[in-house]
Amino acid sequence: AVRWALDYDEFFKSNETHTARVLLNEGMKRAAQLRAGQAPWLSATGLVVRGYRSRIDGSVQPYGLVVPAAFQPASPHAWRLDFWFHGRGETLTELDFIHGRMRSPGEFTPPDAFVLHPYGRYCNGSRFAGETDFFEAFEHASRYYRFDPDRLVVRGFSLGGAACWHVATHHAWRWAAAAPGAGFSETAEFLRVFQNETLQPAGFERKLWHLYDATDYAANLYHCPTVAYSGEVDRQKQAADAMARALAEERIDLVHLVGPQTGHKYHPATREEINRRIDALAARGRDPLPWRVRFTTWTLRYNRMHWVVVDGLERHWQRARVTADLDPHRPAVTIFTTNVSALTLAVPPGACPFEVTATPTVEIDGQTIAARRPASDRSWEVAFRKSAGRWQPAAASDGESGLRKRHGLQGPIDDAFMDSFLMVRPTGRPWHETTAAWAAAELTHATNHWRRHFRGDAPVKDDAAVTDEDLAAHHLVLWGDPGSNRLLARLVDRLPLRWTPGELVANDQSHPAGRHMPVLIYPNPLNPRRYVVLNSGFTFREYDYLNNARQTPKLPDWAVVDVTRPVTSRAPGGIAAAGFFDEQWQWSGRE
Repeated sequence: AVRWALDYDEFFKSNETHTARVLLNEGMKRAAQLRAGQAPWLSATGLVVRGYRSRIDGSVQPYGLVVPAAFQPASPHAWRLDFWFHGRGETLTELDFIHGRMRSPGEFTPPDAFVLHPYGRYCNGSRFAGETDFFEAFEHASRYYRFDPDRLVVRGFSLGGAACWHVATHHAWRWAAAAPGAGFSETAEFLRVFQNETLQPAGFERKLWHLYDATDYAANLYHCPTVAYSGEVDRQKQAADAMARALAEERIDLVHLVGPQTGHKYHPATREEINRRIDALAARGRDPLPWRVRFTTWTLRYNRMHWVVVDGLERHWQRARVTADLDPHRPAVTIFTTNVSALTLAVPPGACPFEVTATPTVEIDGQTIAARRPASDRSWEVAFRKSAGRWQPAAASDGESGLRKRHGLQGPIDDAFMDSFLMVRPTGRPWHETTAAWAAAELTHATNHWRRHFRGDAPVKDDAAVTDEDLAAHHLVLWGDPGSNRLLARLVDRLPLRWTPGELVANDQSHPAGRHMPVLIYPNPLNPRRYVVLNSGFTFREYDYLNNARQTPKLPDWAVVDVTRPVTSRAPGGIAAAGFFDEQWQWSGRE
């Protein structure tokens, strides 16, 4: 609280200095209680503000809780938990967010339930670092309060509705219900309807819409009961209409409640009907082990649905599907896949419905394979990999061997900024002044805009100061060239490009090194469990701040930037070439 009260001058300028002083005094009082071994907020009910230190950049991030009056810290009761994603607010600093969470319980406060309000690192619709914030806040709160994993509900309105569509479809197996209101559910149609803007993206950018477009993941709501809301005359009704069409293609009829003659807000009577339906769904709870799983994805960033885990794709950014049916009486599992090269069936301890002495069979795409028996703790885990068009059993360790795309190590460039990263600043003599000046400016831009958009201080170290511990703990973002950055000099011969003072060769295409710089993401040769990124922060820029639906990745796995062309609010220079690596992190052609 002391840091927040002293850091953000904009909050003081908004005539809220009295609130800032109150927060500062409260923070100092709580610090004194903590030094005395007291933590009164752990037993507090009502409106509670908490915070945690993020693994991404070490920043302190706040979240709000509404704690039910009946809460007792020592009680074994597991509580229903609702998440509420906030709307867009141009001045939503940490102090403004904390101020709101100390004064208002929010739109929905179900009786005998907790409500968690993620800050989400400002206003990004719980994308990128905002998505990580959501799960970090949930993890932190779960250390201190007992939540029922089968009664978790996601809700939100406007930008929060967009966040809800995204979180519900990408992580559908976790939730008892979802209640998105307004917002946006995809990119292209929303911007055409909402802003009369027709986008003309590069081919790789269009593919990258598949990362966050909830319409592409609509089939996953088979596992998440959903009640959508829109005002009848709200232009953002388009989001639910688009989802209704996508769900209809999956033979699912969306419950879409519409507030009559209502704009961008909740209609009171319709609001009560939403509560009635969501409360009923939360009381019933999710099915923790459905015997049928339906799953679709476009990337290994989102690779799980209940007991089905996709470990490999045949090709990223094309639709992958899995349908899996568990029959405890045969016993068998029948699976059909599209665009999947490896998967694991993982049933947690105590949940396997097979007899412990039984030998199940797995029928996968017409092949029948004898699988291992359940373990004595009634867990069951079996893995399979496709080779030359045929499925075969795979050891669990196979998932970690070899250079290939896997969950959390699949790109694109923006993926590196969803986990712990370290910017590595060059201190040596660059090969070319033009490219060095560009890299220095882009490093400054990356750190400034990380603070502006994701509300943290990007960690930066000189190349000479990077330790083995840093290599183990962080994705490394290397700036400069092999002449200026000593760590890049160590790695360059093990990266999939040829780079000398005279020539940069990427994807068999030659570029003059004096005017071109590589931007890419790749498994770090010094620690293949982490990324190395060259010369890039997150890839959307100032123009995309104007509407959150534009905030999608703007560069794929790799690009070559012509630094003699102007840097704009949309691009870091001229994009001379760009594309994706294949599933083995090799060149896969040009986009």
